Amino acid sequence: MIRRLLAAAALATALPAFAADDVKVYQLSVKTLDGKPFDLAAQRGKWVLVNYWATWCVPCIKEMPDISAFVKGRKDVTAIGLAYEDTDPKEIEAFLGKHPVSYPIAQVDVTAPPKDFGEAKGLPTSWLIAPDGRLAKRFVGPVTAEKLRDEMSKHPNPKG
Repeated sequence: MIRRLLAAAALATALPAFAADDVKVYQLSVKTLDGKPFDLAAQRGKWVLVNYWATWCVPCIKEMPDISAFVKGRKDVTAIGLAYEDTDPKEIEAFLGKHPVSYPIAQVDVTAPPKDFGEAKGLPTSWLIAPDGRLAKRFVGPVTAEKLRDEMSKHPNPKG
């Protein structure tokens, strides 16, 4: 019995207290399609949804109105849509004319995506960044307001 306790104690002290993503503060600095800068660090104190999407992605198109409504309905949440496709920005702007959103959109280089977010393994992919800049949850597949609220309730806002 004592050996098991000692072994468990030794294992517990050998393992890090947090996984790497639990302590990493995410960085993102992009220029939106309308030419404005978006810096994730400037959003500290708010929840931020970073959403990889594409104009040809049907589940992406379906989730966009939900993300828009969720962001519009909460002062403690913002989002950035990252168009993950190699196309002319004017085509993305034309698409957004037909499918408007309430959050800024930037286009990312699919051959050199933002370092902290990497390549998309599937679309849509979203990262819910907590108000302190750390990852709360990564979603592969469509997100809903319910999923976002549920995840946010697991990570109380340290400022709020």
